[in-house]
Amino acid sequence: MAAAASPAACARASASASASAPRAGRLSVRAASLPADGRGDGAASYKELGLYSLKKRIEDAVVRVETTTTSALELEEAQRIKQEEVLRKRNLWDNPAKSHETLSALADAIRVVDHLKDLRFKAEEAKLISQLSEMNVINGKLFKEAYKYSVDASEYLDRYQMYKLLKGPYDKEGACIIVTAVSDGVASELWADKVFGMYTSWAQKQGCKVGLTEKYFSTSGHIRSAAMEIESEYMFGTLSGEKGMHRMIYSSLENSDTYQALSARVDIIPLFLDRPVNLHLDDDDIEIYPPPSEYKKRDSRNGAAVRVQHIPSGVTAESLGERSYFANKLKATRRLKAKLLLIARELRVSDTKMIDKQAVADKYNRETRRYTFGPQKCVHDLNTGTQLSDLNLVLSGDIEPFIRCRITSRQ
Repeated sequence: MAAAASPAACARASASASASAPRAGRLSVRAASLPADGRGDGAASYKELGLYSLKKRIEDAVVRVETTTTSALELEEAQRIKQEEVLRKRNLWDNPAKSHETLSALADAIRVVDHLKDLRFKAEEAKLISQLSEMNVINGKLFKEAYKYSVDASEYLDRYQMYKLLKGPYDKEGACIIVTAVSDGVASELWADKVFGMYTSWAQKQGCKVGLTEKYFSTSGHIRSAAMEIESEYMFGTLSGEKGMHRMIYSSLENSDTYQALSARVDIIPLFLDRPVNLHLDDDDIEIYPPPSEYKKRDSRNGAAVRVQHIPSGVTAESLGERSYFANKLKATRRLKAKLLLIARELRVSDTKMIDKQAVADKYNRETRRYTFGPQKCVHDLNTGTQLSDLNLVLSGDIEPFIRCRITSRQ
């Protein structure tokens, strides 16, 4: 807890003295502004300001926390005890990789238990503040803080329940999002930039830890391709369904009855946060461009950019964000290995040399989402069938409905 007094403690003191300033919340309150001192003239004032509605939402969130955290804590505590028992029986040096995996699972279980306990404590504070509001002795700022607690609690439980559905071997990893203009031309490049901006806005709204961001420019000066590394856990599992073609449909300027299309290819690859990519590639199977002897002649727009290709499969990966040619070569190679691991698993092949080029092309060219501009604006997710009418809202980063539908449909 922070050094400042908790909202519940302030609430108890507010009947006789001014309340301490509450801690700043992460989310803004979606409610009408309150009087400066937070007090009204009884229940009528609260009703006028919409506090009855807020109180109901707080109570609903508290009930959800109380009913959910009990079973969740039992599950996570059991997982923690299990991992501790495994560690006690194992010599950590016998199998360092397996020991690291177990230690990581134990740390995860401990962290989740702590979060759930903190969540339950905040719910109790919010419940007390809501009860004191009925006595007309509560400070309005504390009431808003209680509402923020309830919103935070609901969002955390949403994420917790969604992440429990992500059980793939790489779902827990971070993610590298790569958006590429499919065709040459300014229009295609501007559409790719728009799609990349959609993911950037989504990551900011989610409070994700964004690492390296790279942009590759074409001869026209627009973005040909862009990449963003999100270093938060479970990002690969969350975003993996975004992979594929994102197609914009719009009316022709010459004929409003004729529609044209632009496409941007989105690739999502796992970003291994605390372990190396365990895949060996023969030097003869790798082609690096530009080679070390020629990299100084590179295009100045894209700095020390390096592209690495796996010759048998045709799969490529690039890196631009590092300062040196050598560092970009290593980053591009790691991305290539992550891509190949994922593709080999999806195609169910044991050797990356057996990956079929056409099968890879089919996967990358499959349409994932369609954005229709014009009088009948609509965004249609082809993986889940979900359709949203607010095109601008989606392009500003509100893609959570698509993500939740896809994760739920996987089960």
